[in-house]
Amino acid sequence: MAKKIWENQEVADLLRAVAAAYEIKGANRFRVAAYRQAATSIEHLTSEIQDLWENNQITQIPGVGASIARHLNELMKTGKSQHFQKVLAGIPPAVFELLKITGIGPKTAFRLCQALKIWSKKDALQRVANAAKRGKIRQLSGFGAQSENKILEAIANSRLKKKERRRMLLALADNLAKDVEKYLRQSPLVLEVKVLGSLRRRCATVGDLDMAVKTRHYKQALEYFLNFPKVKKILNQGEKKTSVVLSNGVQIDVRFQAPDTWGSMLQYFTGSKQHNIHLREMEREKGFSLSEYGIRSLKTKKLVKTRTERIFYNFLGLDYIPPELREDQGEIEAAINHTLPKLVKRADIRGDLHLHSNFPIETSHDLGKDNFSTMIKKAASLGYEYLGFSEHNPSQRGHTPDDVFALLKEKRHEIDQINRQLSQKLHVIALNSLEIDIKPNGELAIPEKALELLDYAIIAVHSEFTLSSKRMTTRILRALKYPKVRILAHPTGRKIYQRDGYDVDWNKIFAFCREHNIALEINSWPERLDLPDILVREAVEADVPLVIDTDSHAVEHMDLMEYGLDVARRGWAEKKNIINTLPLRKLEKLWNLNRCARRDSNPRPSA
Repeated sequence: MAKKIWENQEVADLLRAVAAAYEIKGANRFRVAAYRQAATSIEHLTSEIQDLWENNQITQIPGVGASIARHLNELMKTGKSQHFQKVLAGIPPAVFELLKITGIGPKTAFRLCQALKIWSKKDALQRVANAAKRGKIRQLSGFGAQSENKILEAIANSRLKKKERRRMLLALADNLAKDVEKYLRQSPLVLEVKVLGSLRRRCATVGDLDMAVKTRHYKQALEYFLNFPKVKKILNQGEKKTSVVLSNGVQIDVRFQAPDTWGSMLQYFTGSKQHNIHLREMEREKGFSLSEYGIRSLKTKKLVKTRTERIFYNFLGLDYIPPELREDQGEIEAAINHTLPKLVKRADIRGDLHLHSNFPIETSHDLGKDNFSTMIKKAASLGYEYLGFSEHNPSQRGHTPDDVFALLKEKRHEIDQINRQLSQKLHVIALNSLEIDIKPNGELAIPEKALELLDYAIIAVHSEFTLSSKRMTTRILRALKYPKVRILAHPTGRKIYQRDGYDVDWNKIFAFCREHNIALEINSWPERLDLPDILVREAVEADVPLVIDTDSHAVEHMDLMEYGLDVARRGWAEKKNIINTLPLRKLEKLWNLNRCARRDSNPRPSA
């Protein structure tokens, strides 16, 4: 029997099930939190956990300590973990199926299963739906008609999502492609390698992988690729193309092309269907047909071969269109009129304003893994000028306003110390921030006097995602009025494949942020990528400030900046649109970051 290959989502789901079982059984909340944090880290991985295990790197995953790593090692090695089985024992499999319903936690799922006598995973959701339709759930203690209707709606939404074809998150697809590319580049037969399709356009999710290889020796280069160690099965094989399935189940199509037609082939297999149709229709009227081999005159049948995409587009009378823009959203017209944006690039980024260190701020959310010094050293290696430490606010349960003030005062002291001891040497300034929960009524989850301890505040919705558009808009606008607020983090609240974004009146949010120099965040987490590119484009057109942040919870997460940049570029953002392309002096002036006086000279209506 072939050894089981564990996928990231599969392992993350298992750890979440263990966390849920611990919660149901009344285990220590820190143990529950540890398993949830490990699950989240594995879900966020941009590499395959199977590969990390095979390279003895499991313990390098943030949140995976020695104990969890030991159980995962047994799981990877034998296909099961005795510890996990023991924890899960006594919990009906139906419980974990019910956890897929938005708004239902472990204890609620367990109560429903017991009350409705649902034990099996099979048809569990359907049986709950049937019970809700018959009014059985509202009769249970702690439930009512409203919660019953919400459960029915959530089940319907989960079924719609299940029907959607599962695509890979951009970061995972990107790293798989980089692995293949690294192998291909080792051969002297290979002159160049490029990804194609939605991955090259840097879409938030990617289906099968498509890649192109420039070579003068098709047959030998193809044979070399088929010896890639992770090729599990060959689906088909031609002279210039092959399709294979990798050991992780991902299909990859590789095309081999000569140098003289390289440009036309890249263009043909990169642009969206709509982009390419628009180009073909436009050129047909001029008497040309377009293909992966070049540009052919319909009259003379002469084929013009193009070595580069720039030559291809220029021959058509267009400026070169970056891959991220090839969606038929006005880019062709802009290329004709020489009005394409000069897209923001990695070298433009001067700092990261949303990171989580391991400073013990006693938050109910997840804490970072690394200390200030480690993250500042990383920032220096990335060429940054500043770094904004914005841990989650202290938990409201068990903390008085004075407790919160004391914790934030201690953090401010630590930031000042690190700036004196380290930041000046590395030419990276640490900024003191905080990611603060927006309560359902729009209040912030810290006392207002504590805001004065911050250089700036980041606010975000972390609960009650199902409010109406009007109530959610009012909630956010009220929170934006607080002093020191400079960033609205992951503004739609979406998590790809997990949670849809909430609905708000973006015109009102845009107008307020533009007037008060508040930046909407483009969050670089692969499962967030929020703002989505469509809203980035609208924000750019509305002249709303944007910021690209990593929301890092470990030093290695700081490399995720490239995925936020991808979203910004797909949204037509230029350097001028992104706040953290500013040098520190200009950022301080724009946001009044007087880190000594800590005044706020940008008054807004009181909250």
